[in-house]
Amino acid sequence: MELSFEPIRIARREEYRSLLARCPQPASDYSFINLWGWQEVYGLEWAFQDGLVWIRQTLPEPVLWAPIGDWAAADWKSMAHLVAGRRFIRVPEKLAERWLNLFSPHIKESRGHWDYVYLVKDLVDLEGERFRKKREQFETFVTGHASEYYEMGPDCVEEALDMQAEWCRWRDCEESGALMAENTAIVHVLENWDRLPELLGGAIRVDGKLVAYTVAEQLSEDTLVIHFEKAHANFEGAYQAINRLFLAHTASFYRYVNREQDLDEPGLRKAKLSYNPISFVHKFELTFT
Repeated sequence: MELSFEPIRIARREEYRSLLARCPQPASDYSFINLWGWQEVYGLEWAFQDGLVWIRQTLPEPVLWAPIGDWAAADWKSMAHLVAGRRFIRVPEKLAERWLNLFSPHIKESRGHWDYVYLVKDLVDLEGERFRKKREQFETFVTGHASEYYEMGPDCVEEALDMQAEWCRWRDCEESGALMAENTAIVHVLENWDRLPELLGGAIRVDGKLVAYTVAEQLSEDTLVIHFEKAHANFEGAYQAINRLFLAHTASFYRYVNREQDLDEPGLRKAKLSYNPISFVHKFELTFT
């Protein structure tokens, strides 16, 4: 039976999240907020079949992501849609290993899609020499400004949208396809905040003006995923402050924080490595032969 795809809808959010909870290795790509936020950019669709959720990206070209659900219980050998020539991207390591044992797909590592995973305690405490620069940047911000941290909710959306528009002007988003795509995803999530109860967020004001915000979601029982994090360019240390204060005040009950991928962007990779990840969620591209 061929896969029957449909648009990603909030109405099936809980059904999807229940299958994600059974997934042996949840990756940031597969959180509901990520699918919902980026669906317009990537033309994302899903199909609920075989006790799994199959995800298809239609832009800029059709390609499948990894299916989500209980990989150990799936009867992979009976699935007629795992055919020669079918390509899957963003496949987490545990599923890639399972498919390699059952089939003989061509496999290629996708370094730019690896998730960066950190201990929440490390990013809150910022202890030791390896976090010295982060501590200094944080202290520069909190000692230099009369700032206020608060948790985000629907009442903060307009303020965050205004700051996001301003951030895009600073960064000349219109000159960057990647930044414009990210902006589309951010706006889609923020504008639907009151329809997405799984959202968590934090923000910082200085003199009553929003200067930083972050948007996150629970990925598993012990892991939070940070989807978006923005700070005002004129406030040194604002990024370090929103990262640390959000985890300390709003997300301290999680053990791990997943800060998503670097997409092979050198500056982003350097920034993510500078926070000293404890592990990665490795991902691969597989093509059935």
